Amino acid sequence: MHWHPAQADKNAKRTTLVLRISLAATLVYVVVTFIAGLRAHSLALLSESGHNVSDFLALLLSFAAVYFQSRPADHARTFGYQRAGVLAAFINAGTLIAISLCIAVEAVHRLSAPVAVQPRLMMIVAAAGVAMNGIIAALLWGVARDVNLRSAFLHMAGDTLSTAAVIAGGFGILLTGQSWIDPVLSLLIAALIFWSSIGIIRETLNILLEGAPRGCSPAQIRSGMEAVEGVVNVHDLHVWCLGSHSRALACHVTIADIPLSESACILVKLNGLLREQYQISHTTIQFEHIGCEFLDGCVAPPEAISTGHAHPHGHSHAH
Repeated sequence: MHWHPAQADKNAKRTTLVLRISLAATLVYVVVTFIAGLRAHSLALLSESGHNVSDFLALLLSFAAVYFQSRPADHARTFGYQRAGVLAAFINAGTLIAISLCIAVEAVHRLSAPVAVQPRLMMIVAAAGVAMNGIIAALLWGVARDVNLRSAFLHMAGDTLSTAAVIAGGFGILLTGQSWIDPVLSLLIAALIFWSSIGIIRETLNILLEGAPRGCSPAQIRSGMEAVEGVVNVHDLHVWCLGSHSRALACHVTIADIPLSESACILVKLNGLLREQYQISHTTIQFEHIGCEFLDGCVAPPEAISTGHAHPHGHSHAH
């Protein structure tokens, strides 16, 4: 997917504004929730405060990632900073998992040694949190086009649900007087945080380890390319993600011993296929007319190679 410069600049400004508003609101709520949690002796509120600290850091990382992603490529970083957002999302999700485990440990301890809580204060503060987190989540949803902002959205959406659960817990304690509801609620919140973070960890790790994009099968790509007229076979194929919505491909393609002007037509067809069916716009395709001895990691004889780059700033793997 390509963004026009004016559209990309407009989206970046809108995203930056949303993140600034979210950061300010989250910081205020962290302070309020922490003070209220201490006064109410509520682990659920304190866990919400800790969760919101992680949300603040997540939003801060996302803000920094958006800044770096907007910087152009240079001689040292030829792909620019496309993975800054991916790295931020990975750190955010890892932090959330650590926090969820800490909350779970403290909740188990509270089950064995219950502490009296103030349910009314819990409910008042949590109601304010539902409103704030819900608004921030809605704002982030409107700009969540990559894994970086999607991880920030998950933070805030998870907060909205878990804070709503605090209201329900406070109401339950008010009716029954049972303090065990608070730590049990904290365990549920911890499980929700953990579950929502695992998906982000898996996606970001796949990108950072240069795995094939989700829903993008190298075998299907190979078959599609080999169906193009003039292509004998496709081998040494590599497909990976530069960022959360930017894909790249490099491969060797065996064709007949034809003039370069004729091979250019095959290159155009291959690029059209990759762009339209697999959303791959950054490609490096190396043409050969003599088959490689090994189809993966091959090195063709120099006289057999005719190279066509499908991108003005072509990238190639070292084989």
